[in-house]
Amino acid sequence: MEYGFLSVIPPIIAIILALRTKQVYIALLFGIWFSWLIIKGWNPLEGTLAMIEGMVNVFQSKGNTRTIIFSALVGSLLIFIQYSKGVEGFINIINKKLVKLEGKKSGYSRVMVQVLAALTGILLFVETSISSLTVGTLYRPIFDKLKIPREKLAYIADSSSAPSSILIPFNAWGAFIMGLLLTQGIDKPFSVMIASIKYNFYPLLAIGILFFIILSKKDFGLMKKAEKRTRETGKLMNEGSKPMVSDAVTSFPPKEGIEAKAYNMIVPLLTMVLMMPINLIYTGWNAVKTSTSFLNHASQAIGEGSGSSSVLYAVITAIMVALIMYFIQGILKPKEAVNLTLKGISELMPLALLMLLAFAIGDACKELETGIYVANATKEWLSPELLPAVVFIISSFIAFSTGTSWGTFAIMLAISIPMANIHGSDITIIVAATLGGGIFGDHCSPISDTSIISSMASASDHIDHVKTQLPYALVGGVITVLMYLVIGFLG
Repeated sequence: MEYGFLSVIPPIIAIILALRTKQVYIALLFGIWFSWLIIKGWNPLEGTLAMIEGMVNVFQSKGNTRTIIFSALVGSLLIFIQYSKGVEGFINIINKKLVKLEGKKSGYSRVMVQVLAALTGILLFVETSISSLTVGTLYRPIFDKLKIPREKLAYIADSSSAPSSILIPFNAWGAFIMGLLLTQGIDKPFSVMIASIKYNFYPLLAIGILFFIILSKKDFGLMKKAEKRTRETGKLMNEGSKPMVSDAVTSFPPKEGIEAKAYNMIVPLLTMVLMMPINLIYTGWNAVKTSTSFLNHASQAIGEGSGSSSVLYAVITAIMVALIMYFIQGILKPKEAVNLTLKGISELMPLALLMLLAFAIGDACKELETGIYVANATKEWLSPELLPAVVFIISSFIAFSTGTSWGTFAIMLAISIPMANIHGSDITIIVAATLGGGIFGDHCSPISDTSIISSMASASDHIDHVKTQLPYALVGGVITVLMYLVIGFLG
């Protein structure tokens, strides 16, 4: 059955509700319900029951189920790391390195501290919240001592977290995106996601601009005024600013009476990251029919491997490694391990719920053929050359309006991928434009959860953070649009 213009109403409603309520869960849920209401001929009872069954059917996909379980278990791994004082031990190592800078001139110290903060944020790509929180709380005292404004710390924490998580997708972000791609009929979601990275210009530019600003000391806009204020007056914030203070890196207190050791954080996280490509090779090994060498076979196996299985096996392995380490050190007992596991799962249940709703609205839009309708409706005026830039701009607007990149991915990939198929555009470029637009809009949005966490961890005024970061984000966004236009018209 063809639904015509009705097929675009559910995602539009989801966007409008997200704008009005600032609640992406309510927006997605209502969008799902309205989709099934249309499909069931406007029968409220049948539409509601079909919505419930639609969400249950999300778990019929093994890939979706693995992704949701992975997201919950990541919470447990992070809780274990926090409880073992692994984060505190990592902080202590960084502080020792910074002591060596004391003998250097002030300008050198300021630059090196900012570089270290940015690198820390990038290296903690496993989860954006822990990245922003760690960078903010770790470097705040050092930034204050060197008279670096709180706005700059918040900018570094914000601009090193989400971009690195999307560019190094061996985390919940990668699992989530692969699930959405699978929902849209992409047979090899991992290969498409990896191939799209080189076209995902905004996150690359965001990190590039961040390091350029740090190394060149060429701040501009309101950030330049903030730097001048702090340097000349010593004031870390503007008059009347209200900092969003966070006194702890995490919401869960570490165990008392034990020594803080960095390897309690580094080893489990490194295990998870390294196990992901290993699991991809393992799950895709038998799918490769012919190869000239072991390395060639392994490289092909990565493209054939199951992304959802790989991330799930990786996080379970990391948890087991962490448990063994902590049991040997006497940090954990079996009862504590169970309690912490449940606590960690509960803390990331909102993330798992968002994944469930995102997969469900993607399935509903696919049933309505929303993407196909939009693609056909725009086929006459929207050329394949313009499509990447247009998709990036629309994704940016949705993310800016809703404050969530993940919600944007869920809504837009269900529309942009069918558009790419009908217009004959390169899928990897369109996927990159969709994901990059979500990150860009999220960076500019005052209701972005990542930006709020960055402000909180840095004890910065949130609106000041948004205003000082905005010019840098806009530069990256404008350059990205131009780059998409260039590759659109020139190939």
